Amino acid sequence: MKKWLILLLPLMLFAKEEVVIKVAEMHCPMCTTAVKKALKSVEGVENTKVTLETKLAVVTAKDGIDDKTFLEAVKTTGYEGVIVTRHHLKD
Repeated sequence: MKKWLILLLPLMLFAKEEVVIKVAEMHCPMCTTAVKKALKSVEGVENTKVTLETKLAVVTAKDGIDDKTFLEAVKTTGYEGVIVTRHHLKD
């Protein structure tokens, strides 16, 4: 059992996921900039793309950050977010 844990540990430490968050109330480029900055401030977030046209934020982050952390970051900008999808990324 320990051998499997030792072999899987690097995969667990470096596992990533993509989280898509709907931020419906964004209506200008300043909104997207604020949301992007807030999400990038979350520890473990590697990349964030926020699009005004779709009103979606796509976050690439280390695996294991809970929904609440992302939604609280969005809330600091004055907006409410809803997690649309999240899935693990393969290397």
